[in-house]
Amino acid sequence: MSNFQEIAQQFTQFYYSTFDENRSNLAALYRDQSMLTFESNAVQGTSGIVEKLVGLPFQKIKHQVATLDAQPSSEQGGILVMVTGALLVDEEERPMNYTQVFQLQPDGQGSYFVFNDMFKLIYG
Repeated sequence: MSNFQEIAQQFTQFYYSTFDENRSNLAALYRDQSMLTFESNAVQGTSGIVEKLVGLPFQKIKHQVATLDAQPSSEQGGILVMVTGALLVDEEERPMNYTQVFQLQPDGQGSYFVFNDMFKLIYG
């Protein structure tokens, strides 16, 4: 078994830096069977997921990861990743807290893709 914690950290760093710089570049991380649930709205497939992410109503965003937990999730090498953190959008000065869960699956070529992605803002 490969080091799932290290893979989760590398994935998370890549995901959020790519999200913050150019969301459309996240397409390579998803497949047609991938599913995103963003604030209770589910979308399936690479094109639908990227369309959702690119269409979010802000120009600038900066994610700040506070915690990252990972576990092996299947005998096939899947990894479950849970992230909490804060994000700043556009010119907003108060960060919003969020949690996000990823189910990573091996792609058969030595890398991973996002099979499940669930995002929620935490209010209160």
